Amino acid sequence: MIGLPDGVTACLFDLDGVLTSTAALHQEAWRTTFDAFLATRADGDRSPFTPRDYAAYVDGRPRADGVRTFLESRGIHLDEGTPDDPPDADTVNGVGNRKNADLMRIIDERGVQPYPASVRYLQAARDAGLKIAVVTSSANGEHVLDVAGLTPFVLARVDGITIAEENLRGKPAPDSFLEGAKRLGVTPAQAAVFEDALSGVRAGRAGEFAYVVGVNRADQADELRAEGADVVVDELDELLEGK
Repeated sequence: MIGLPDGVTACLFDLDGVLTSTAALHQEAWRTTFDAFLATRADGDRSPFTPRDYAAYVDGRPRADGVRTFLESRGIHLDEGTPDDPPDADTVNGVGNRKNADLMRIIDERGVQPYPASVRYLQAARDAGLKIAVVTSSANGEHVLDVAGLTPFVLARVDGITIAEENLRGKPAPDSFLEGAKRLGVTPAQAAVFEDALSGVRAGRAGEFAYVVGVNRADQADELRAEGADVVVDELDELLEGK
């Protein structure tokens, strides 16, 4: 009924771009932060941050990993700093905290909307008796779920805070998805991963999960398949029987 192989008893959903439209807000916040930061530099490639940069270096990764990976692609190397660095610190963590401040401002101004098709799929999965977890690199996962009204669907949550507390490797490593499966009491062979980010699809494949669903929000269906998605959809409810 829900487009998954027999034996799958759990669904592990990425949040931004899969369940909610916040991926676009993240991209906007990253662009604002990086463009302002690059304008202050005398070193490296200072051309504006692009959607291609977002997909290649930032999307799906923990915040500090995204900062580090993108800036290194531009030939810029910063000290790591510490997670509580102020947003004006020119460290990896400081730039990441600057981005988070921009993101929270945008969310407060515009709110968070879940994709209606994703809500339909969540309802169908819950009605079919599947366990549901959200696995996101965002440290704001709990807040976004609450604002979007999706918390009642979720039995377990692994987010950026969890990743730091448990010392997990971020996507494209499979650690966060494996932790999500563990918290639901299932093995990877019993779980499906739902991801819109190339790094997330790679993580699902690396974790040897039963099924990896790529969600094509950025016109990169071929790339999602190349990274290991078993199926690619534009909307999750395409998986529902008869849709």
